[in-house]
Formats: sequence, C-alpha cells, structure tokens
Amino acid sequence: MGYVIFSIFFWLFVVASSVIIFIGALLLWLFTAPFDKRLWLQHRYSCFWGSLYIRLNPFWKLQIEGAEKIDHSKVYVAVSNHQSMLDILVIHSLFFHFKWVSKKENLYIPFVGWNMLLNRYVVIDRASRKSFIRMMRDCRNHIKQRSSIMIFPEGSRSFDGKMRNFKEGAFRLAHQMNTPILPIVLDGTWKAISGKGLLIRHRTAMKIRVLDPVMPEEFGNLEPRELAGEVRGRMESALKEMRGA
Repeated sequence: MGYVIFSIFFWLFVVASSVIIFIGALLLWLFTAPFDKRLWLQHRYSCFWGSLYIRLNPFWKLQIEGAEKIDHSKVYVAVSNHQSMLDILVIHSLFFHFKWVSKKENLYIPFVGWNMLLNRYVVIDRASRKSFIRMMRDCRNHIKQRSSIMIFPEGSRSFDGKMRNFKEGAFRLAHQMNTPILPIVLDGTWKAISGKGLLIRHRTAMKIRVLDPVMPEEFGNLEPRELAGEVRGRMESALKEMRGA
C-alpha cells in the first residue's frame, strides 16, 4: 500500500514539475535556437530534466559505468536495449549530445512531447514505410550536423528484462554514414515500475553501462543484419556480466 501512495505522489510531482520545467525549455529555445543550430543547450536541459527524477526518487539507485568511453567530440549511432519507460530518463543521465528516434505517439504526451519538438528529435510512425524512409533521412541530416543518434533497436520494450532481436535500421544508418556505433546496456529498469503501468514496485538498483564503440573499420565488411547480430551479442554478454551470470 505504501508503494501505491508513494507512486501517486511521485507521478503527481512529475506532472506538476514538468509544467514548470517545460516553460524553462520554451524560454531557452526562444533565446538560443537562432544561434545553437544543433540545439546542444536544449538537449542538455532535457538531460537535466530527465535525470532529475532518477536522482530525486529515493527508491531508485542508478549505477553508471563506462561513461568515460563517450568521446564528446565524436558523433555516434548509439543503440540501447529497452526494458522500461524509465530507460529514457536513465540514458539522459549520461549527458551527451544526441537526437532521440521516437515513435510518433510520444509526441502526444503533454510537455514531454512538446519538448521533443523543440529539440527536433526524430519521429517515426512504425506502421508507415514512408515514415521509415523519412526517419533515415532525418537521422542522416542530424549526423551531418554533428549530432549523434539514439535508437532502441528492439523497437519496443521487453517488459521482462530479456533482450529482443534487433531491427536493422540503426546499423544500416551507421553503414551509410560511416559512423561509429555506441552500444549502451541497461538493466533493472524493468523492475522499477510495473511493465504497463506506473506503480513503483520496490527499491531497485538500476545500471547503465557504455561499451566500447564499434568503429567503421570493424564492421565495413558486415551486412546490416550481421552487424545487428554482432552488436546484440556484445550487449547481451555485457548484460549477463552485469547480472553476475
């Protein structure tokens, strides 16, 4: 019962604070967008916004490993496994510059979706082939402008912590743009809240580990499907290691 009451108050706080924080995001956009073409400051503010709730929740503890492997002067196609809606908040805690690739439904979330628009994140309609083509074009343009891309190659959450098969889009993009792949492995977020709800279930230790980047010279001879399997294998091995398996 205690977790139910805490969950209600926590999410009410998230909603109320999002109103205020979004106003700050809008003001920042108005003053910086004309000269900050990559919207670096806007995304940095979004990282603060997202990571804030991880830090403030007393039931969540986040352990970050390998953040030093991110070279902030480089551009990556970053890929992460996907266990929970909290993954977005956890990844924001890394504070490096990227553009999310997100399903269009997230745009309908008040304040959060509007902030996505301010950041010019990439949106995809998963039921539309034309949308996929447009998404790949937008990602290529962002990479040319020196912004990394962040993709969940599983496509949707796993709900049980098991890693699903990877779709090829992120790896095709890395091939096309000759861009390093940055694998990021998450664990524990699926335990933190109920899979399809908002109930904070119990005290949870969440982990995020940044793996060594996969450089273009390593995957130049691999097809996107083979590359997806190779990167997934590395990430699954890291996930087992994180769990002590």
